[in-house]
Amino acid sequence: MNAPGASSETVASSQLVAAMAALGRQARAAAHELARARGETKRAALKAAAGSLRAQAGQIIEANQRDIAAAKAANLGAALLDRLMLDQKRLDATIDGIENVAALADPIGHVLASWTRPNGLRIERVAVPIGVIGIIYEARPNVTADAGALCVMSGNAAILRGGSDSFESSKAIVAAFGDGLEKAGLPRAAVQLVPTVERAAVGLLLRMEKDVDLIVPRGGRSLIERVQTESRIPVLAHLDGLCHVYVHQAAEREMAKAILFNSKMRRTGVCNAAETLLVDRAMLPALAGLLAPLFEAGCEVRGDEMVRAIDPRIKAVVEADWETEYLDAIIAVKIVAGLDEAIAHINRHGSHHTDTIVTEDEAAAARFLDEIDSGVVLHNASTQFNDGAQFGMGAEIGISTSKLHARGPVGVEQLTTYKYKVHGRGQLRP
Repeated sequence: MNAPGASSETVASSQLVAAMAALGRQARAAAHELARARGETKRAALKAAAGSLRAQAGQIIEANQRDIAAAKAANLGAALLDRLMLDQKRLDATIDGIENVAALADPIGHVLASWTRPNGLRIERVAVPIGVIGIIYEARPNVTADAGALCVMSGNAAILRGGSDSFESSKAIVAAFGDGLEKAGLPRAAVQLVPTVERAAVGLLLRMEKDVDLIVPRGGRSLIERVQTESRIPVLAHLDGLCHVYVHQAAEREMAKAILFNSKMRRTGVCNAAETLLVDRAMLPALAGLLAPLFEAGCEVRGDEMVRAIDPRIKAVVEADWETEYLDAIIAVKIVAGLDEAIAHINRHGSHHTDTIVTEDEAAAARFLDEIDSGVVLHNASTQFNDGAQFGMGAEIGISTSKLHARGPVGVEQLTTYKYKVHGRGQLRP
């Protein structure tokens, strides 16, 4: 019963505060248990979690279908619906990802460096868990399982705040995951889902500095900027994927065509999809051939006057296009004078995420890889290889565009920190 003068909104807010505080306390206690867990225990828990997801696949896919139906009713775009969709094939890949993480070496307890001082003190730098990690993400329900698996293997407890669009899917995944943890003797609270889609929950999570050690946001610019502005907790940012394909004058044309198409069209709604194509002026005669598969696949191409002269279907580019993450079948095309201009354009307009050069000139490739200021740079390979699983990490919690602590795909090793263990024999400082 409401207290005199109290509104239902005030009561709901108080209930949310209490629920989030309980989530934090439970996560901190679970983190202590995880930090003590041996590698074989964590592996057994992840294998059991994968088994639970496999056994409950029907319920998970049904939950996802409810999310899809709601998203369609809300008129979400095709790219967002694709990111949200979780069919049997994608669920199988998600379960495989959990098992791949379980097969990794335990990153905790490794002595990263050791030395002995002249006074006999022996000093070790040792890998340890971060503690409790709050992960805020949009759409993609597979992130729920990936994040849970990576946190458990790295000895961290996770508080997950998925997008409202994928709430039913994430609930079903976390429930199945928790069943697996309990079977292996680890606390269900090691992986928890914020139990509401209220936006206020995000604000509360960002102020839980006593119980949460790191925030990992994964989503659009508005989400990242809100987290970076409001958080009292250190943030490991996953910002825009404004990725480039640069076709150098020494590129092999068929290779360039294939890499461009895969980088842009394999999946358009992912952060490692190419958004801008740079082409050396010397390769201008090859541009129509490079673009032909994109047009056939329904991709919209935007370019300046020189590019538009190639094909009447090309739309006029504006300055904002060079800094737009479309997450859709759209690409901006620019002709550059050479390697220097390409490097300058990418470093100025890119998001320091993923960029690739296509060339047979090893010296040009070496300069590109050295001078492009991005987390992942590639030579003669698709931008869509920037992925934790493709890097052999089992899965990823996101792709960091930060320069501090972790950069690029964030896997189990990137979710650790370290401490110093100092061994003495009674030494006293003079």
